[in-house]
Amino acid sequence: MHILIIEDDETFRQELAALLRGSLYRVTAPAQLDHIAASLSSIRPDLILLDLNLPGQSGFEVCTEIRKSSDVPIIFVTGRSDASDEVTALLKGGDDYITKPFQPAVLLAHITAVLKRTGRWKEEPVLEHRGVELDLAKGQVRFQGVSAELTKNELKILSCLFRHRGSIVSRAELTEYLWDEAVFLDDNALSIHVTRIRGKLQELGLSDFIRTKRGMGYSI
Repeated sequence: MHILIIEDDETFRQELAALLRGSLYRVTAPAQLDHIAASLSSIRPDLILLDLNLPGQSGFEVCTEIRKSSDVPIIFVTGRSDASDEVTALLKGGDDYITKPFQPAVLLAHITAVLKRTGRWKEEPVLEHRGVELDLAKGQVRFQGVSAELTKNELKILSCLFRHRGSIVSRAELTEYLWDEAVFLDDNALSIHVTRIRGKLQELGLSDFIRTKRGMGYSI
């Protein structure tokens, strides 16, 4: 699922993007917000998180522009807690209204609820290779009916290898992918995580699922 963040506060925007990527959403969080409504056809988000206090025009005006051509779900995320602002946001076409500060779990629950209510929710896929299943929604790896729980970082690493199954992924490429997904591991930490993943795969009876190509990287 692809979420567009329309927020001018750089620090908050980056924190929000990291939270969403950590929850396996694809995120677009542009710093330049000029003509953002006109860019929707190329961005094609499944949901928008929209601030009210924006430079140039208000979130209300952005929402009005979006609603001229799109019914994409919009959640207002703002520090303004006045009831009249919330009413205006909903009347302008917003689907939900959340005030800052908020607990991350609350925001994620609101996002899921809006996506389901608007019929845009898509179950996260289950990736498969050589009889091994990686369930992105449940954070599990399964083989012959037996499953093992994965940490967030372990899930990210395995998902990268699954998406490049049959190919060698260099350590540099894997690290870059993890940084893009807001997982910040150095080379030593990456080795430790891969070792732990192999240990869990070993418990499932998979001793050579992740192969090391010396001087090149990993493959499955």
